[in-house]
Amino acid sequence: MDSIQLKGITAQSILGVYPSERDQRQTVVLDVTLLVDTRAAAASEDLHLTVDYARLGGELRFLLTSCHFLLLETAAEALCRYVLLPPMPGSQTPRITGVHMTLTKPEAMAAGTPSLTLAREATEYTYAQESKDFGWVDVIHESASRGIYRLRVAPGRTIQTHHHVRMQEHELVLGSGLLLQGAPAPTGTAFRWPRAWAHRYDNPTDKEQAILCVDRPRFMPEDEILTPTPSTGLAMVEGVSYYPKEHEVPYGSGLCSVFSKKFIATCV
Repeated sequence: MDSIQLKGITAQSILGVYPSERDQRQTVVLDVTLLVDTRAAAASEDLHLTVDYARLGGELRFLLTSCHFLLLETAAEALCRYVLLPPMPGSQTPRITGVHMTLTKPEAMAAGTPSLTLAREATEYTYAQESKDFGWVDVIHESASRGIYRLRVAPGRTIQTHHHVRMQEHELVLGSGLLLQGAPAPTGTAFRWPRAWAHRYDNPTDKEQAILCVDRPRFMPEDEILTPTPSTGLAMVEGVSYYPKEHEVPYGSGLCSVFSKKFIATCV
């Protein structure tokens, strides 16, 4: 099988069991080898027929930044589950059939560098899927401390205005046509929702759109509290981009939005 290698993916992460590691971010380095058939992409020169490693690298950095893992073992297993998640329905992207991964904490010890290497195959994993009013949720990884989910918003559907009291929620926009707080949401942008901050997504397109969601602790149905949308609109938080600039702007003629004084999406 062909392989695509991503080396030196670096993130500032909460990763470790000691008090100092829970209070302060440290550098984590990820090296990934993806097993995937690249022949169709080679023949067509079509990026949609292979792994967009620029996007995947950003998604893995987002997970390392947002999840606050305790153990290297848990972090690596969760990342493998995400890498091997089946592509979105209707996608031309080939499924990654296997992954080799090394996760390193270069700043963790004064003497020696802790590192974990593992290999997993797609056939080892199954994924629970939950039906929702807005579409579906793919459960990627869950523990008591966190949950990682792919939210799939069906055409014309809405994740209704809601807030959380106990969960800390981080979300990365994967789709290219979602509205967030009523404005176009740039692809590859992550948002951290403070507790009690109302937020919503709308999918006005004719295609299913996706969001990568991290909840800490894991998703609690009773903590998804529906909230009336204010007549003045919903307040926005500042986003952080995890994709290259070429991926950030929502597709579609004339789409433009301003989320904050520091974050402006260019019109297309």
